[in-house]
Amino acid sequence: MSDPSLYTYEDPLKGYENLEPLSDEISKDGKSFVNPPSTGRSKAYSQFVAPITNDERGGFDIHIYFLQTDEKQLTFAKKLWERIRREFPELRVYRVWDKPVGPHMVGMFEVNVFNPEQFGAFIAWLVINRGPLSALVHPNTGDAVRDHTQRATWMGEPYPLNVGLLRKFVSR
Repeated sequence: MSDPSLYTYEDPLKGYENLEPLSDEISKDGKSFVNPPSTGRSKAYSQFVAPITNDERGGFDIHIYFLQTDEKQLTFAKKLWERIRREFPELRVYRVWDKPVGPHMVGMFEVNVFNPEQFGAFIAWLVINRGPLSALVHPNTGDAVRDHTQRATWMGEPYPLNVGLLRKFVSR
């Protein structure tokens, strides 16, 4: 778990100051609130927000983990890897590592996505199709330690990472 005192955070309402108060009106579903009229779609639908770099590595990495000593998980991972390559040929898919590599302490393979459309489609698909495997989803902002910890999201059971190795790599 990352220490929240390690980082600073921009005000979530930056750019939305001094607007009319939001309505307390409830929508027809009886639960959600009526939002203000649209002034156009958020840019986040078409481009990643800063500080996501989206350089040659892509905007997000998705590491799909499996216990390499569990034959069923290893077999499932290899089949999932093939399915992803066939269904999402526009994504960058790396090899299946059947041993720990880098900061990853169990077997894994990595997928890179390059825009919000790919991210939305692939993550929704992976939620349903990842089976017994776990996935670490993290942005690429240029801060590898923060990206793999404080800014990371997990699907399934999280696995420990060798963050010290990331710190050594970054400090070179």
